[in-house]
Amino acid sequence: MSSPDVVSLLESSKELDRVRKEQEEILSEINKLHKKLQTTPEVVEKPGDTSLARLKVLYTQAKDLSESEANISSLMLSQIDGILPTGPQGQTRRRIGKGNEQKRKRVKTESDISRLNPTMRNHLEACASLKGEQLISCQVAARVTPRNADKDEWFVVKVIHFDKESKEFEVLDEEPGDDEESSGQRQYKLPMGNIIAFPKSNDPSSAQDFPPGKHVLAVYPGTTALYKATVVQGPRRRKTEDYVLEFDDDEEDGSLPQRTVPFHKVVLLPEGHRQ
Repeated sequence: MSSPDVVSLLESSKELDRVRKEQEEILSEINKLHKKLQTTPEVVEKPGDTSLARLKVLYTQAKDLSESEANISSLMLSQIDGILPTGPQGQTRRRIGKGNEQKRKRVKTESDISRLNPTMRNHLEACASLKGEQLISCQVAARVTPRNADKDEWFVVKVIHFDKESKEFEVLDEEPGDDEESSGQRQYKLPMGNIIAFPKSNDPSSAQDFPPGKHVLAVYPGTTALYKATVVQGPRRRKTEDYVLEFDDDEEDGSLPQRTVPFHKVVLLPEGHRQ
């Protein structure tokens, strides 16, 4: 890790903060105009009124700032890739099960982005809710097993390519466990239906609000694997950014332990999920 690399990353972070501050100001002005037009719609018919023209300018600025945010986020991803150590490190599995059924839990390495400070995690996942080509370099949830498989396996992977014609994603499993048949990183080519984008970690409003009792798909703590879980408590009720979940087949001493998972690692359980 070199000082110039870190300095460049920090400069990009400052620029991203500046763009987001401008976005907030533009959004505030747009909301004011919306309120004005909702309460007095007849104002646009008055000679010399520029409300609609101003609204168009604001929306254009908002669009440009949104594109700038995506570009800066992509740049920061590249900068962070240049700083983080390369190559897979020692991996282990956490196995839990009910009866003879064993679930594979893939433990993250020290270099995983979850080890970074909250601000950097926010920047890393700023584009998590985007689609297609804009998901390149972002982490997503991916089902790596075929539709006719007995069980669905969902892992956290990195998007490295999107094929416009076939609408398929090429993804990289950067941290397969040490009990995989092949060592090192693994690549998959998956249809869009096998990909779920995570909510933005810095924007709780981008995530669905799952009520208690709702079944979800979530990243098991300390791993890169996702499993079915039941919501015990949501972030809003607890005034935090974490869900309290009970994972299926996660029994300890005859009961299901309650585990805390960040909201941006919890997604809607796909229909027909098999586990």
